[in-house]
Amino acid sequence: MKKLFAEFFGTYWLVFGGCGSAIFAAGYPNLGIGFAGVALAFGLTVLTMAYAVGHISGGHFNPAVSFGLWAGGRFPAKDLIPYIISQCIGAIAAAGTLFIIWTGKAGNAINNTQAGAFASNGYGAFSPDGYSLPAAFIAEFVLTLFFLLIILGATDKFANTSFCGIVIGLGLTLIHLISIPITNTSVNPARSLSQAVFAGGEPLSQVWLFWAAPILGAIVGGFIYKSLLQNHAEA
Repeated sequence: MKKLFAEFFGTYWLVFGGCGSAIFAAGYPNLGIGFAGVALAFGLTVLTMAYAVGHISGGHFNPAVSFGLWAGGRFPAKDLIPYIISQCIGAIAAAGTLFIIWTGKAGNAINNTQAGAFASNGYGAFSPDGYSLPAAFIAEFVLTLFFLLIILGATDKFANTSFCGIVIGLGLTLIHLISIPITNTSVNPARSLSQAVFAGGEPLSQVWLFWAAPILGAIVGGFIYKSLLQNHAEA
């Protein structure tokens, strides 16, 4: 249960900090933090929670990461469902908190006919810069694949793991710097689901891609690291 609570709180913080920065601070008049600020916010959430609770649960905070670690031989299949449920509950709880805060200002409402509504992910007309479904799928697949390579490499027993939280956090920052204009960046099915639930409409109907592409990318990344990069001779 401690592991599941750690995943709940870690994912809650990721969504609250990352999506919260996008909702409240990215476009703030004249002083907004912009794409770079949002990217850094997501990286910082993972970095801080990796050191806060990563030693308890492994610090996944992301269903795709759990699948990728399973594929890489670092995580038992029997724990996948409990972890994913905890992550999704934490993400939805954070989105609910953001919704309460957002609607606490007069005139604020979610316009789910616009790209990025309530920090949701999307493709086509709901991509921030109009990227197609295939483009969005490829971006999410490739970026999640490399995210798993970063995670598995940084946490390898032969690596210097003292700074692995910083490496993973910066990796997620880079991912967001690349892909916010494409999909508003998911690489995390729980993060996508939580925002889509509150946005509703087309963002919710598109959320399937932000489960399929990251999970497939993570699994391929896990298998690649295990088969081609891991030092089996010394393991």
